[in-house]
Amino acid sequence: MAKDKGKDKTPGRKLVAQHKKARHDYLILDTYECGLVLTGTEVKSLRQGRASLVDGFIQIDRGEAWLHNVHIPEYAQGTWTNHSARRKRKLLMHRVEIDKLEAKSQESGHTIVPLALYFKDGRAKVEIALAKGKKEYDKRQTLREQQDRRETDRAISAARRRQRA
Repeated sequence: MAKDKGKDKTPGRKLVAQHKKARHDYLILDTYECGLVLTGTEVKSLRQGRASLVDGFIQIDRGEAWLHNVHIPEYAQGTWTNHSARRKRKLLMHRVEIDKLEAKSQESGHTIVPLALYFKDGRAKVEIALAKGKKEYDKRQTLREQQDRRETDRAISAARRRQRA
């Protein structure tokens, strides 16, 4: 069963970029959906499905949330009005959410990372997460749990197939 590129499980949501390694490197504590302030060429480049969240992070400065180091390549048909690829972009969030994130991110070991960049009903959104860095042994533990879960699922499905036959 092949999954369509750019499609997400949520209806009306077209996935552009995902940071899969973030769930491996961090323990996700809380997630938020935010809007983005983008220029026209950035939106056109995103609609082509080109972006990278790998080095991205969120910083809160003077009560505003900013998305740093997310790579949205320049639009090929853009002119002198084209954007710079790694500029900082403002996030659109409620004041209460920003204040809560700022307070939590000040704690030791906590950070705010982008998880996914997508279009929802025609508007560019980014899913961000309050996260805590994992130690190396935590990462190995998580991988072991995933492998165990996969093996038990396979064993259960094989047993069900045998019962049907």
